[in-house]
Amino acid sequence: MTGRPKKVRFARPAPSSALQNAAHAVSDLPYAEVRPALVPPRLAELGLSAQTKPGVRGFPGVDDAQALLAHTMRKDRVSGDVLDLTAMGGLLASLPGVTLRAAEGSAAALSALAAAGLEPWPAAPGDPAPWNERARTVALVLAGDRGNAYAQAQVAWAHACTPPGGTLYLAGDRDKGFDRYVRAAGAAFGTGETVARDGGMRVARLVRRPGPTPAVPEPEGYEAYGVRVVGRAGVFSAAKPDKATALLLDTLGEPDWSGLAALDLGCGAGLIGAWAARRGAAVTLVDGDIQSVRSSRDTLAASGLPGEVLHSDVDAALPPEQTFDLILTNPPFHVGRGVVLDVAREFIAAAARRLRPGGSLYLVANDPLPYETPLRALGEVRELAREGGFKVLLATKPG
Repeated sequence: MTGRPKKVRFARPAPSSALQNAAHAVSDLPYAEVRPALVPPRLAELGLSAQTKPGVRGFPGVDDAQALLAHTMRKDRVSGDVLDLTAMGGLLASLPGVTLRAAEGSAAALSALAAAGLEPWPAAPGDPAPWNERARTVALVLAGDRGNAYAQAQVAWAHACTPPGGTLYLAGDRDKGFDRYVRAAGAAFGTGETVARDGGMRVARLVRRPGPTPAVPEPEGYEAYGVRVVGRAGVFSAAKPDKATALLLDTLGEPDWSGLAALDLGCGAGLIGAWAARRGAAVTLVDGDIQSVRSSRDTLAASGLPGEVLHSDVDAALPPEQTFDLILTNPPFHVGRGVVLDVAREFIAAAARRLRPGGSLYLVANDPLPYETPLRALGEVRELAREGGFKVLLATKPG
């Protein structure tokens, strides 16, 4: 890589009371409602905008790295077809003269993109683009928070989607390995440099030379609780059971759930849902991340277990009338770099909608997270275990 990083004075002042009030107002809207994102003043002055909802990275605003990416591409006067492999709420579609091809793996973001009038491509790293012609400009925000293997998969994907002579704009967080991943991208692309920075955020611009695309990392695998788990790159608990899930399953022991319908809400690599299937339940697994959905399908297949796995923004993809005897969940409380409880609260609301009378919700969470109060709206709440910074809660819907 060559060149000295150029500092972009991309003002990000402390929010005014008006902006804070707007953020609270946005968060108070119904979970499923798509609404305009709160963009930084510098982008708003340039006429840039995006859509958002809970579950989209950066909500209720826009992702910091994507904001710097948009600003840099605007300054470079990028126009024409742009393939955005991490489109989020469609911020790059508002760049003057840009026709955006939007790719996303998040069910929440796909909803926001559709509301913005785009026709998004549901995709994960490694998927071949559905268009006959590749865009000459490709954009990507590295999700360093999802681990090294996922970022490597993203770089390989961007390389495969960028034609020789085409340009990749690569954005990310210095503290999440950006410099390391840019070096890896440079080895594949052949030329490029970091061209903008704002605080910890960075943007590099690379031009692809002809040459082979790096391999996407293979899925990881492990056996636990009688299940063979297949963890694709970037999926939660891909390499081993996380401590919270282990506490949940250890607490539940060896139940006989034959004849019961169970929902694994936010299934990740599918360990909880497959474990329930192993104990006789008819299982449905859902996740908002398409990579996780594929991992869960692989896990069920590798374990020789039946079950349905759906790509869903919480329970939106389920038939309205479908209900369950059991719901099990280790709800997410991070979306990208931020702590966002809106999704977890919607998990609890979905459980209230989806549980049959007398049904049980088993939820594991970090100790400090205040889930007991919303759970009481569902029914009686009991704490079954507390260990290692986590707690297992049981909420029973009245019969």
